[in-house]
Amino acid sequence: MKNEPTKRELKKQELKENLLQAARNRIKINGLSGLRARDITTDAGCSLGGLYTAYDDIDNLVLHVNSITLNALGSELKQIADQENRPVKRLIELARGYLKFACDNRNLWSALFDHRMPEGVDVPEWHLVEHAVLFEQIAMPLAELNPKLNREELATLSRSMFAAVHGIVSISLQDRFIAVPRKELDSQLTQFVEFLIKGFEASNT
Repeated sequence: MKNEPTKRELKKQELKENLLQAARNRIKINGLSGLRARDITTDAGCSLGGLYTAYDDIDNLVLHVNSITLNALGSELKQIADQENRPVKRLIELARGYLKFACDNRNLWSALFDHRMPEGVDVPEWHLVEHAVLFEQIAMPLAELNPKLNREELATLSRSMFAAVHGIVSISLQDRFIAVPRKELDSQLTQFVEFLIKGFEASNT
């Protein structure tokens, strides 16, 4: 029989949730830059030491915020993929869905790529594994377009396609002078993905 959690364990879990929500709200509103432990603990209604009771440090807390973002992004991409049977159209809709998520959750999305662990500290394996949601929905339609691809080739191609789409979205949302205007970005992404797929199909003939 599974033991019921103790009052101390429940209190610690509540503290973790409060800190996680406080950090997430701060990042959502103000972005990752300027995020301070004292502001988070004030919002969560606990002492500064409470953060280090619940999490290793503020970087570990940010990883858990990013984990929520990855889970939300993965769910949206899966929903898009499940609604489209045609592989080319699915890849286009996945790119557009990625853009929409980035626009709707700009600061949380940016934190996924802007956060850096302290020098000499590796990103934990559990968090690296979670990043698979960025590629897994891409792999399936690519496999349908070319069933001859082995697992390694499929993984490499999926990452390359993601990197290409992410680069366009990232530069555009930074409002750089070479960025595609937001109102045109959907159609440009569609054309870009179609171009990539045509090149992919041509290389397999």
